[in-house]
Amino acid sequence: MKTKKQMFLSVLSLTVFLFSVIANADEYAKTRYPIVLVHGTFGFDKIGPIDYWYGIPQDMAKHGADVHVVQVSPFGLNEMRGEQLLVEIETILAITGADKVNLIGHSQGGPTVRYAAGVAPEKVASVTTIGSPTFGTKAVDLVISALDTPVIGVVVDGVMELVTSLYNRLLETNNDISLPRDPRGTLYSLSTIGATEFNANYPAGVPLEECGEGEPVVDGVRYYSWSGTKPFNNYFDPADYVFALTATLFPTENDGLVERCGSHLGTVIRDDYRMNHLDEINHFFGMVGMFNPNPKALFRQHANRLKLQGL
Repeated sequence: MKTKKQMFLSVLSLTVFLFSVIANADEYAKTRYPIVLVHGTFGFDKIGPIDYWYGIPQDMAKHGADVHVVQVSPFGLNEMRGEQLLVEIETILAITGADKVNLIGHSQGGPTVRYAAGVAPEKVASVTTIGSPTFGTKAVDLVISALDTPVIGVVVDGVMELVTSLYNRLLETNNDISLPRDPRGTLYSLSTIGATEFNANYPAGVPLEECGEGEPVVDGVRYYSWSGTKPFNNYFDPADYVFALTATLFPTENDGLVERCGSHLGTVIRDDYRMNHLDEINHFFGMVGMFNPNPKALFRQHANRLKLQGL
């Protein structure tokens, strides 16, 4: 029969053990270096109730990650956005005292983070691109072709100007109104011609063949990528109807905007998730397919992957 003291010590030991388990669980996504999330075209941190990375930063932070969401120009050349990102990186390094950061870019955020790693590899531990057009996207090529048509070009230019103006108003509340905006620059950067030029200048992690994998480590920076191939997933998500339409513009599997093989960079984690271009970031209030992967879990697992690599 245990004495009261022995019972107390047993309970105390069990409590310490449980707290230890909980603490370790909370460090599942605790990387050595801060994680920086970089949005794509049309991107933002948060507008009203709409969060670009819906629930993702909060979930990673819950499991120990130090996550920073940055805002760069929603429209512009990769290089312009990349320069803005470098400024944000300097700020994050100063705040955290870290030597490097782990960069994760969605869509055009992919070449944006690649630019930063190419210019300042000593400040970057890893680069991860998600649904990013490494080789450009044919959908943008069609838009550029339309711009060369007299009547259609005027209409498209007008629409682009209207969208830019609306973004100016929406982002005023985020104090991002000073960021330059260049819709034509975005189109060029995401075109196959623009991507070819960019890849020649910043080749790190780019596969020699479109469906292959690139070098996993370049200049001390690890490169990863993943993407989806399921344009339509949720009847209640309005974006799915758009992606179901745009997906028909491509001859191969795609996420509605980027082709499966065209998203490859460095180590390809997976290129056929049941996700469309916005499901990849849990966008529009997390309205992904019922039986599809949980985007928050994918980001959390990737943070753990970086942690195990000592990053």
